[in-house]
Amino acid sequence: MEAEAERLVGHGKRGERRDGKVELFVDEIIEGYVGSFGFSQLLHVILVSLAWMFDSQNALVTIFSDTQPSWRCLDSSCSSDNPFCELKPESWEWVEGKESSIVAEWNLICDHKFRAGIPASLFFLGSLFGSAVHGNLADLYLGRKKTVLLSCLLTSFTAFLTSLAPNLWVYALLRFLNGFARSGIGICCLVLTTEAVGRKRRGQVGQCGFFFFTVGFLSLPLMAYPTRHSWRTLYKLISLLPLVYSLLVLPFISESPRWLALKGRPEEAMKVLNKYAKLNGRTLPVNLAVSSPSEHEQSEDLVESLWSKSWATKRLIKVMAAGFGIGFVYYGTQLNVENLHFNLYASVVLNALMEVPAVVIGTVLLSFTNRRLLFSMSAFIAGISSVLCVVFDSGKKSKSMGNWAQLTWEGVGFMAASTAFDVLYIYSVELFPTNLRNIAVSMLRQALMLGATIAPQLVILGRLRPALSFQVFGILAVFSGLVTFGLPETRNAPLYDTLEQQEKDEKLHSVSDQEIQLGK
Repeated sequence: MEAEAERLVGHGKRGERRDGKVELFVDEIIEGYVGSFGFSQLLHVILVSLAWMFDSQNALVTIFSDTQPSWRCLDSSCSSDNPFCELKPESWEWVEGKESSIVAEWNLICDHKFRAGIPASLFFLGSLFGSAVHGNLADLYLGRKKTVLLSCLLTSFTAFLTSLAPNLWVYALLRFLNGFARSGIGICCLVLTTEAVGRKRRGQVGQCGFFFFTVGFLSLPLMAYPTRHSWRTLYKLISLLPLVYSLLVLPFISESPRWLALKGRPEEAMKVLNKYAKLNGRTLPVNLAVSSPSEHEQSEDLVESLWSKSWATKRLIKVMAAGFGIGFVYYGTQLNVENLHFNLYASVVLNALMEVPAVVIGTVLLSFTNRRLLFSMSAFIAGISSVLCVVFDSGKKSKSMGNWAQLTWEGVGFMAASTAFDVLYIYSVELFPTNLRNIAVSMLRQALMLGATIAPQLVILGRLRPALSFQVFGILAVFSGLVTFGLPETRNAPLYDTLEQQEKDEKLHSVSDQEIQLGK
């Protein structure tokens, strides 16, 4: 261990204090003493990632609650071949009853059909604003764990209130608040898990959260089918889970040691690292201490923020531009399943199942593939698949060969969009330092949610022209893949604590690479 300490001495900002203790960065302690990824981190990652289920349930519940449900004729004057809005009101009825969705209950059809997309758009708009607030809370004030707790409790409360909405406009407002509340779950859970492991396992750990997001997605049809006669009951069900998680699971989760060290609380950071080491079957040297960035580095970075450095600004703009496109495609494709002319529950299950290979593929490829290349290729595949959905659109509701081909390409495109979505999150975590990492990820989340905010209106328009939605998805997916060109690669790169530290180290590596090339 002492030899390892001497080896690590030259790689970070540390020194021997007057009390005889040797200071190392959290990253160095994890890599050299705690273990890059042991049982303690595995348990930590699983417990934290469970919260992703509530994130997906609240984001995607509108697939069932806001859809246009099936209807049937009641007399001979009605025909399913007639334009829907030309039928007499008394000649037809909703199959599952008027409370099966908000469309049925509040008559959001014909001249009012575009109102049906307003709640979903406001939900993602709320997520956009909430991402900024939760990102700042997690980085500057509460930390990662307390922000997750706050987000889960507010998500539970707003989901329950949504089930009591008396009309469309109250419902839309509550969806906005629910989106605002849930936005802290994904960004904080991702950062909280990746900051607890070594650099070589960050990609796989980041994918763990997306696996549980998929589990939440898969659970929706299982909850929606028994409650298909009442969308209000569905909301009450999804409101219970984050409350239970907050009370029974979160108390056993530790705060990020990196954040604690950054906030001048090295003793607390050391306690967390000792806890990890003990569960991993290791013991930290008694003379080891956590090194925190200097007050100058912390205050300078927080005042200047991300926008003060031209390299960081350009990097963030590219990430957000890519996020807008892929967020539009990822969420839009999920909401667009009703325009595939297949059974809604089967289509949702298929899309949810396609997230499983997306997570597996991403997990495997992230261990040896460059992040930038993997994201771009996934985005391109999503774009091409969306265009092929237009080619194979038969325009009929029968299960013809054309429909099956379209469904297949839609599934492939969604899988690729899901992979790109996951990789972009992990990529952004590695592109920015600890003291501003949550803020940067929250700004990516805002871009993702901005795309998702517009997508529901395209889905409503897709009820009239299904090909249009797939054409837009294809264009935006390819745009997202192109815009990331020029970003630096981060595979196996360290997680920096401050912008100043990151800038110095990246310049040093850049000079070294140039010298190597000149030497050749």
